[in-house]
Amino acid sequence: MNAQLKTCVFPEAMEARPMVFADIEQVLAVEQTIYAFPWTQGNFTDSLSSGYSCWSLSSAQSLIGYGILMVAAGEGHLLNLGIAAHWQKKGLGRRLLHHLIDIAKGDGVDMMFLEVRPSNTSAINLYLSEGFNEIGLRRNYYPANGGREDAIVMGLSI
Repeated sequence: MNAQLKTCVFPEAMEARPMVFADIEQVLAVEQTIYAFPWTQGNFTDSLSSGYSCWSLSSAQSLIGYGILMVAAGEGHLLNLGIAAHWQKKGLGRRLLHHLIDIAKGDGVDMMFLEVRPSNTSAINLYLSEGFNEIGLRRNYYPANGGREDAIVMGLSI
């Protein structure tokens, strides 16, 4: 994917760049602090090994966030998007989402999909504000305390 080689400059000397295996330890550290049921090291390793469009958002000091996009057959699937807790609510998730949408466009994607927990209202509001629409529901999709949680399926026509 030629589009995967692009970098994107963010405010305050932050940069989105292709994720490498050496980033996984820092990515996991962020993932484990922001999600009750985080991805495992294997999830991130498999994503990189499979050639998914994996991105790290970092400053000179540390990794701030990351995004994982799977592209196939003209569709993009946003698998994971995370911003470190102390960097949230500053527009960085939105900027990283824009970057991933641009990558998808560059790869010829017509439609982008994602799943989000109904309890993650901040993420839902972000996706709605960027033009994603609710298109379905996956029952009992996510692990949750004491059971399972549904997933809202959202789509964006690109």
